[in-house]
Amino acid sequence: MKAAYFDCFSGISGDMTLGALIDAGCPLERLRSELKGLNVPDWEICAEKVWKSGTAATHVSVRSGDTQTHRSLGTILGILEHSELAVDVRERASAIFRRLGEAEAAVHNVPLEKIHFHEVGAVDAIVDIVGACIGFTALGIQRFACSALNVGGGTAKMAHGVLPVPAPATARLLLGKPTYSNGVQKELVTPTGAAIVATLCQSFGPQPPLRVESIGYGAGTADLDGPPNVLRIMVGEALGHSEVFDEEIRVIEANLDDLNPQVYGYFVEKALAAGALDVFTTPVQMKKGRPGTLLTLLCKPGDAHKLTDLVFAETTTFGLRSYTAERRTLPREWQSVQTRFGKVRIKVARVNGKVLQVSPEYEDCRKLAEEKKVALREVMEEAMRQCPAKNGQG
Repeated sequence: MKAAYFDCFSGISGDMTLGALIDAGCPLERLRSELKGLNVPDWEICAEKVWKSGTAATHVSVRSGDTQTHRSLGTILGILEHSELAVDVRERASAIFRRLGEAEAAVHNVPLEKIHFHEVGAVDAIVDIVGACIGFTALGIQRFACSALNVGGGTAKMAHGVLPVPAPATARLLLGKPTYSNGVQKELVTPTGAAIVATLCQSFGPQPPLRVESIGYGAGTADLDGPPNVLRIMVGEALGHSEVFDEEIRVIEANLDDLNPQVYGYFVEKALAAGALDVFTTPVQMKKGRPGTLLTLLCKPGDAHKLTDLVFAETTTFGLRSYTAERRTLPREWQSVQTRFGKVRIKVARVNGKVLQVSPEYEDCRKLAEEKKVALREVMEEAMRQCPAKNGQG
């Protein structure tokens, strides 16, 4: 499986990521061609080799005549939803923007639907994030890891005024991740860069076993005394005994014996929207012979704090437990199949090239079942029949 390691010894930003991917072998013309699928007018992307403190790197610039720099999260997700981008590109980009929106919402204490991006809402920032997702697909990258992040220091001028480095949204995105500062008084990790690694990376720390096939250097705009202002991305084949990967997660548990069952469905929706990986209940026998429920949430370490707050706010518990666990996951990819009812996305998991799991996307099937007035089971079975991976063809 192809993997990428972000070496953030001098920070990370959207344009640095894009530059590193081009430097590692993603064709600029492919980027230009696929970015047209955004259906956003009046932009141009350019790349050039530059010299940064003794290191050759690729600097990417996006020029746009667009004067609208403020867009809501809903507007940006709408642009992506109605685009002609590949499914995996659209979904990765949407996930990054949602993660960024959640961080901004937490910092400003407003509902997610009311979030308006400032600098990140401009066309050039949208092109940076979507272009990076195109680059990941072009290089065949399916697994991501990241070093500890050098965040810089001092202050930076932003839409909301002069703020400390790392910016509040950046700090929120990097909760639970290893960070440090080498004393440089510059913003080295931008909210966009933080959102990319916080969304995509399964591990943070030393480089995992990797047979490196290409290395890309993406240039930032700062000229620093010390290490060059570049991001290094190493791309290659992940090594190990298996393509089943481990990651660290947090488990949050609470025993409940007096929660109104009507509240539970509402809580699950809120928890999943807040970043929970899974939410489930188990019947248990509690003290004094009372039948009760064990509520369990699984989440990434950086999301544990806000989900703990949510459990206390929305349930009747007076206490909870939290501990670290190891999760093993299969690498996934998406295929899109055309059925007689319409298009359905299929999730495919492989190990060493062998297909182990195939599952049609429930929401796609449910939507088509409602539109065509047929049984959900019929749509799902038809999708499986048309899936090349299920039939040994892909």
